[in-house]
Amino acid sequence: MFGMQKPLSNGQRVVQFRGMRIAVISDTHDRYPPSLPERLRAADEVWHLGDVCAPVVLEAFLGLGKPLLVVRGNCDENDAWPASLTVEREAVRFFLIHIPPARAPSGCDALLHGHTHAARDEMIGGVRWLNPGSLTRPREGRASFAWLTVADGKLTSWQVVRV
Repeated sequence: MFGMQKPLSNGQRVVQFRGMRIAVISDTHDRYPPSLPERLRAADEVWHLGDVCAPVVLEAFLGLGKPLLVVRGNCDENDAWPASLTVEREAVRFFLIHIPPARAPSGCDALLHGHTHAARDEMIGGVRWLNPGSLTRPREGRASFAWLTVADGKLTSWQVVRV
Protein backbone atom coordinates (compact mmCIF):
# COMPACT_ATOMS: atom_id res chain seq x y z
CA MET A 1 0.00 0.00 0.00
CA PHE A 2 1.31 3.40 -0.81
CA GLY A 3 1.04 6.28 1.62
CA MET A 4 -0.61 9.65 1.33
CA GLN A 5 0.10 12.35 3.91
CA LYS A 6 -2.82 14.12 5.53
CA PRO A 7 -2.31 17.20 7.71
CA LEU A 8 -4.00 17.23 11.11
CA SER A 9 -5.35 20.31 12.87
CA ASN A 10 -2.41 20.21 15.34
CA GLY A 11 0.11 20.54 12.49
CA GLN A 12 1.25 16.91 12.53
CA ARG A 13 0.94 14.69 9.51
CA VAL A 14 -0.51 11.20 9.40
CA VAL A 15 0.26 8.80 6.57
CA GLN A 16 -2.88 7.13 5.27
CA PHE A 17 -2.43 3.97 3.24
CA ARG A 18 -4.75 3.61 0.28
CA GLY A 19 -4.49 1.77 -2.94
CA MET A 20 -1.84 -0.48 -4.41
CA ARG A 21 1.35 0.00 -6.36
CA ILE A 22 2.10 -2.90 -8.68
CA ALA A 23 5.34 -3.46 -10.60
CA VAL A 24 4.60 -4.92 -14.05
CA ILE A 25 7.36 -6.67 -16.00
CA SER A 26 7.47 -8.81 -19.12
CA ASP A 27 9.72 -10.58 -21.57
CA THR A 28 12.74 -11.12 -19.34
CA HIS A 29 13.96 -14.01 -21.55
CA ASP A 30 16.31 -15.44 -18.88
CA ARG A 31 17.72 -12.13 -17.65
CA TYR A 32 16.98 -8.66 -16.31
CA PRO A 33 19.02 -5.59 -15.32
CA PRO A 34 20.86 -6.32 -12.04
CA SER A 35 19.38 -3.22 -10.37
CA LEU A 36 15.77 -4.22 -11.11
CA PRO A 37 14.86 -6.23 -7.98
CA GLU A 38 15.90 -3.36 -5.71
CA ARG A 39 13.89 -0.91 -7.85
CA LEU A 40 10.80 -3.09 -7.36
CA ARG A 41 11.10 -3.24 -3.57
CA ALA A 42 8.42 -0.52 -3.19
CA ALA A 43 5.82 -2.66 -4.98
CA ASP A 44 2.88 -4.22 -3.19
CA GLU A 45 2.86 -6.94 -5.86
CA VAL A 46 4.90 -7.90 -8.93
CA TRP A 47 3.19 -9.10 -12.11
CA HIS A 48 5.22 -10.86 -14.83
CA LEU A 49 3.42 -11.02 -18.18
CA GLY A 50 5.30 -13.96 -19.64
CA ASP A 51 8.43 -15.08 -21.44
CA VAL A 52 10.28 -15.65 -18.19
CA CYS A 53 11.97 -18.66 -19.85
CA ALA A 54 14.13 -20.05 -16.99
CA PRO A 55 12.13 -20.10 -13.72
CA VAL A 56 15.33 -19.29 -11.79
CA VAL A 57 14.91 -15.72 -13.11
CA LEU A 58 11.99 -15.29 -10.71
CA GLU A 59 14.03 -16.03 -7.56
CA ALA A 60 15.12 -12.42 -7.05
CA PHE A 61 11.52 -11.21 -7.37
CA LEU A 62 10.26 -13.88 -4.98
CA GLY A 63 13.00 -12.75 -2.59
CA LEU A 64 11.29 -9.38 -2.30
CA GLY A 65 8.61 -11.07 -0.20
CA LYS A 66 5.80 -9.61 -2.31
CA PRO A 67 3.08 -11.56 -4.10
CA LEU A 68 4.28 -12.54 -7.58
CA LEU A 69 1.80 -13.33 -10.35
CA VAL A 70 3.13 -14.94 -13.54
CA VAL A 71 1.41 -15.83 -16.80
CA ARG A 72 2.98 -18.23 -19.27
CA GLY A 73 4.43 -16.77 -22.46
CA ASN A 74 5.05 -18.43 -25.80
CA CYS A 75 8.71 -19.05 -24.82
CA ASP A 76 7.83 -20.56 -21.43
CA GLU A 77 7.59 -24.30 -20.77
CA ASN A 78 6.36 -24.15 -17.18
CA ASP A 79 2.82 -25.58 -17.23
CA ALA A 80 2.33 -24.47 -13.61
CA TRP A 81 1.94 -20.90 -14.86
CA PRO A 82 -1.50 -20.14 -16.28
CA ALA A 83 -1.89 -18.84 -19.84
CA SER A 84 -3.98 -15.98 -18.44
CA LEU A 85 -5.22 -14.62 -15.13
CA THR A 86 -8.15 -12.45 -14.14
CA VAL A 87 -7.51 -10.54 -10.93
CA GLU A 88 -9.27 -7.75 -9.09
CA ARG A 89 -7.41 -5.14 -7.08
CA GLU A 90 -9.06 -2.16 -5.39
CA ALA A 91 -12.29 -2.97 -7.31
CA VAL A 92 -10.51 -2.80 -10.70
CA ARG A 93 -10.66 -5.98 -12.79
CA PHE A 94 -7.48 -6.90 -14.72
CA PHE A 95 -6.90 -9.53 -17.38
CA LEU A 96 -3.25 -10.66 -17.60
CA ILE A 97 -1.98 -12.53 -20.67
CA HIS A 98 1.21 -12.75 -22.70
CA ILE A 99 0.00 -12.56 -26.32
CA PRO A 100 -2.65 -9.85 -26.76
CA PRO A 101 -5.99 -11.29 -27.90
CA ALA A 102 -8.09 -9.86 -30.74
CA ARG A 103 -10.50 -8.43 -28.15
CA ALA A 104 -10.64 -8.04 -24.40
CA PRO A 105 -12.70 -10.50 -22.36
CA SER A 106 -16.02 -9.23 -21.10
CA GLY A 107 -15.98 -7.52 -17.73
CA CYS A 108 -12.34 -6.45 -17.52
CA ASP A 109 -11.32 -2.85 -16.96
CA ALA A 110 -7.72 -3.27 -18.14
CA LEU A 111 -5.90 -5.86 -20.22
CA LEU A 112 -2.18 -6.24 -19.55
CA HIS A 113 0.01 -8.12 -22.00
CA GLY A 114 3.60 -8.62 -23.09
CA HIS A 115 4.90 -10.30 -26.26
CA THR A 116 5.26 -7.26 -28.53
CA HIS A 117 8.31 -5.90 -26.66
CA ALA A 118 6.82 -2.40 -27.04
CA ALA A 119 5.24 -0.31 -24.29
CA ARG A 120 1.54 0.41 -24.75
CA ASP A 121 -1.21 2.49 -23.17
CA GLU A 122 -4.33 2.50 -25.30
CA MET A 123 -8.09 2.62 -24.70
CA ILE A 124 -10.09 0.27 -26.94
CA GLY A 125 -13.81 -0.30 -26.50
CA GLY A 126 -13.78 0.95 -22.91
CA VAL A 127 -10.87 -1.31 -21.89
CA ARG A 128 -7.39 0.02 -21.19
CA TRP A 129 -4.70 -2.04 -22.98
CA LEU A 130 -1.31 -1.88 -21.27
CA ASN A 131 2.13 -3.34 -21.99
CA PRO A 132 5.24 -2.52 -19.92
CA GLY A 133 7.59 -3.21 -22.85
CA SER A 134 10.50 -5.62 -22.62
CA LEU A 135 13.30 -5.83 -20.08
CA THR A 136 15.73 -7.50 -22.47
CA ARG A 137 14.88 -6.96 -26.14
CA PRO A 138 12.92 -3.72 -26.55
CA ARG A 139 11.51 -2.94 -29.99
CA GLU A 140 11.51 0.78 -29.29
CA GLY A 141 13.91 2.76 -27.14
CA ARG A 142 15.42 1.30 -24.00
CA ALA A 143 14.32 -1.67 -21.93
CA SER A 144 11.38 -0.94 -19.62
CA PHE A 145 8.98 -2.04 -16.91
CA ALA A 146 5.93 -0.20 -15.53
CA TRP A 147 4.36 0.96 -12.30
CA LEU A 148 0.60 0.50 -12.04
CA THR A 149 -1.33 2.17 -9.25
CA VAL A 150 -4.94 1.55 -8.32
CA ALA A 151 -7.05 3.19 -5.65
CA ASP A 152 -10.71 3.75 -4.88
CA GLY A 153 -11.94 1.63 -7.76
CA LYS A 154 -9.76 3.31 -10.39
CA LEU A 155 -6.57 2.64 -12.25
CA THR A 156 -4.94 5.90 -11.19
CA SER A 157 -1.54 5.68 -12.86
CA TRP A 158 0.45 3.75 -15.49
CA GLN A 159 4.08 4.81 -15.69
CA VAL A 160 6.53 3.14 -18.05
CA VAL A 161 10.06 3.32 -16.63
CA ARG A 162 13.07 3.02 -18.95
CA VAL A 163 16.03 1.10 -17.50
